Amino acid sequence: MNKEVLDFVVEKTKELMAAPSCSQEAKEAAQSWLDAVGTDRQEEETKKYIAELEEDIVTVDGLIAFAESEAGAKVFGANAGNVAEHAKEIKAAGAKYCDCPACAAVEAILSQKDEM
Repeated sequence: MNKEVLDFVVEKTKELMAAPSCSQEAKEAAQSWLDAVGTDRQEEETKKYIAELEEDIVTVDGLIAFAESEAGAKVFGANAGNVAEHAKEIKAAGAKYCDCPACAAVEAILSQKDEM
């Protein structure tokens, strides 16, 4: 991985870890990857990290379905309808994924996965 890609992924990884919507599993995978950078474990941890991110990123359709569900109502409360409406708007504008800070960071990282 070249330095430019590495610097970008490290920056986005830190953004991911700071995002309130980041799952504990993603935080742990991110930290493991950061700890492995520059070591003989980097390649193995990169594969694990990418797999975790691909599992965790929420599609815009998934966000709509969740926001409109009972579980989504429990998470988003009175704001669930607004979340669903927002997701429909970003889908109409061409978005593939949720645009919360965690998913946005994951999408940016995954855009570099072939270079990682």
